[in-house]
Amino acid sequence: MIVPAVKNDAQELTQIALISKAYWGYTEEQIQSWTEDLTVSPKMFEEMMVYTFKSNQEIVGFYILNQPEGKNIELEFLFVHPDAIGQKIGKQLLAHAVQKAHMLHLESMTLLADPNAQAFYKSQGFITIDNKESSIPNRFLPIMKKDLTQ
Repeated sequence: MIVPAVKNDAQELTQIALISKAYWGYTEEQIQSWTEDLTVSPKMFEEMMVYTFKSNQEIVGFYILNQPEGKNIELEFLFVHPDAIGQKIGKQLLAHAVQKAHMLHLESMTLLADPNAQAFYKSQGFITIDNKESSIPNRFLPIMKKDLTQ
């Protein structure tokens, strides 16, 4: 079940983001270096749209949408706890985010993907429009976009 998150969820959502990122085999040092970027702050609940996926009253995934800019909205975070990967929770969260964007009459959604998630987003209709160098030299993150007008 997808429900709006509350500020008290911030620490748990941060832990899910960190655990989910670590699932892809990044080193502890890399995960530590990304902790600030993956932290869900209380301020995010005031400025962004934050939704969780709950299973048996436990949060197993979440997403965060930024406020729209023009006719576009950016998917800031989408993470699923590793224990719940393979249960189509990521697809459900992404579909919910796209539905929110449709309700706002937006034309596109963009995101900065982890390279390990690129195939997932591609399978959901996103295309790679650019790359951005990450904090790790010679590692590039795909910038992806989905046309919401179709």
